[in-house]
Parts: sequence; structure tokens; C-alpha cells
Amino acid sequence: MKGLVTKSTGSWYEVLADGQRYQCRIKGKFRTKDIKTTNPVAVGDWVGIEPEPEQSTAIITHLYDRENYMIRKSVNLSKQAQIIAANLDQAFLVVTLASPFTSLGFIDRFLVTAEAYGIPAGLVFNKLDLFSDTGLEILRQYESIYHAIGYRSYQTSALKGTNIETIKQALIGKTTLISGHSGVGKSTLINALYPGAALRTGDISDWSDKGRHTTTFAEMIMLPFGGRLIDTPGIRELGIIDIEQQELGHFFPEMRRLMHDCRFNDCRHINEPGCAVLEALERGDIAHSRYESYLSIYHKHDTRA
Repeated sequence: MKGLVTKSTGSWYEVLADGQRYQCRIKGKFRTKDIKTTNPVAVGDWVGIEPEPEQSTAIITHLYDRENYMIRKSVNLSKQAQIIAANLDQAFLVVTLASPFTSLGFIDRFLVTAEAYGIPAGLVFNKLDLFSDTGLEILRQYESIYHAIGYRSYQTSALKGTNIETIKQALIGKTTLISGHSGVGKSTLINALYPGAALRTGDISDWSDKGRHTTTFAEMIMLPFGGRLIDTPGIRELGIIDIEQQELGHFFPEMRRLMHDCRFNDCRHINEPGCAVLEALERGDIAHSRYESYLSIYHKHDTRA
């Protein structure tokens, strides 16, 4: 029986198959395969299951090929990776400029990962109700960087309901990953989109200005207006994995457009003569923050927020 993984708690998976939800475990032999991720099955995966006599439980026996997935380096296991979600139509990163602060570097690592795995991505700037005039100016600067590259962005206040209908329209008929730091308001945003989700929300920790985790496991939410939303625990770090240095530039769209104009085919875009990317940087056609993110990832530094 083929089913869709709708929840992952670590050891158990909820699978929707033939209109019924099954609590599933992974078949023993399944675990012994050469799987380099901490979670062999992720929310959004299509799997084969064998129901057990109890009928409400089943064993996952097969993992179907994925169209794509979002992945990050495991925080504690540097040689392994964690698949955040699979088979996505799009991925939205919820961004806040305060309480907590989302850095440009974190945004760029998310977008690079989405590019690398062929997932259209967008940015949701949340907590608009907290922005001062200075904050709004910074927001405009952030948006101008990513609009110039071609990324969609949305301004929202999940608390006030600002632009929620616009986000709804972007979700209809699609499987969408919602990600971001703890405390950026993902759960509040999802509750505003679909009150029936009834997700728990939490305050920001005063001592660290970081959000407390209110989502503790990945879960797919079926939206009544059409579409699927995958909610995941807040990410403090987003380590890039499985991207080679020589291919990194391909995942920066503004660099990808220029690479064929470089003098050398193997140009690293760091200090080579005749580099079209460096010339564009000097002209101001490439944002310095984006280039700094490129260098940071290239040298495999700065995987933190």
C-alpha cells in the first residue's frame, strides 16, 4: 500500500494511505541500508507500507524516489545530514529582523540549499507590527536585494492578520515547506492561515532573544482551501551539505547568469583576472552581502545564524 508521510516524531511516522492514517515504524532491514541521513524517512515522502493486524499501525517497507528535498548538515553529527522535508513545490523562509534576528547569511544558505535541490523559494518577512521606521527601511533594503535576483517576498504580521490572504493564494494547490528560526512566528502564521491547525505558540526567551521551540516535530497540515503545508521545528543553524566548491556559484542566480562570461572556465570568482562576477560586484550589480555569503559557504565557515 502506498502512502504519504504526514508526521515524523523521530521513531514513529504517521502515514496517510487510502484515506486512513497509520502509525508506522521502519522495517528493520530498511534501516541497514547505506543511508547517510539521520532520518531515512521525512515528511512529504511517499512510502510503501504493510498494515499490521491492529489496522491502525503499519510497517514502512519501501521509500519511493523523491522529486526533491530540503536538507541540512546535522548539528551534532558533522558527517551526516538531516532531511527537513521532501517532494516540495516550494519553500518559504519566515524572516524577522528582531526578536529574533534573521541574518542575511542564514537567508542565503536557505536559498542556496533550495536552488541546489530545485525548489522554488520565497521569503516571508513577519512581525510587521513590530517594525520601527528604521526597521522598515532595513526591510526595504533586504527586499531590494532579493527582488533584484528574482526571489518572491511577502510582508506579514501573523498577529494582526496582515497580508494573510496573499500568502493563502500562494499556497493553493502546492506542497509548501515553512521554515525559519525558532520564534519567528511560524506557528502563529500557520494558525492565521488555518485556525483549525491550532498550533502551540510561545514567547521569545528574554535572556537569549531566541524563540522557544513550539513545534517539536515535522508535520504536514492539509489546508482546507487546497494545498499542503509542512511545519518544521525552528532551525538555529543551517549547515550546507553535499555542495562542492566548484558548483556553488551555480546556486547564486545572479552569479550563474554571468559565469559564462568569465575568462576561465574553472573561475572560482575569488581573485581571478577577467572574472565577470567580480566585475559585477564592483559595479554594484551583485550585493556585497550575497558575495560575502558565497565566500563564507565556499570556505565552509559561518554555518550559524
